Amino acid sequence: GGQNLSMGERQLLCFARALVKDPEILVLDEATSSVDPATERRMQRSMQRLMAGRTALVVAHRLSTVVHADHILVLEAGRLVEEGTHTQLLARGGLYGTLYRLQFQAGEVA
Repeated sequence: GGQNLSMGERQLLCFARALVKDPEILVLDEATSSVDPATERRMQRSMQRLMAGRTALVVAHRLSTVVHADHILVLEAGRLVEEGTHTQLLARGGLYGTLYRLQFQAGEVA
């Protein structure tokens, strides 16, 4: 099964599996990239609960996925260019801040 599922449905299924397994280490790679904005907001609330008290590696272009992370690493062309919390990175006004403002203006950041 699964051949008839959309990418968004597949992402939701993978996310549900992670919730059931309750792993110590969680890897999320573009976890919300193929879902609509309303579903993304619901998933983000669930992801915050799922990530609490565990190590999570989150790969995301939608920065709303990582704003509550304890530590954010910003990569550009495969190189580490910034790191810190969401607040620290915004205050520095570097790449993260620029990308966040662009996404916020476009209405992508929750």
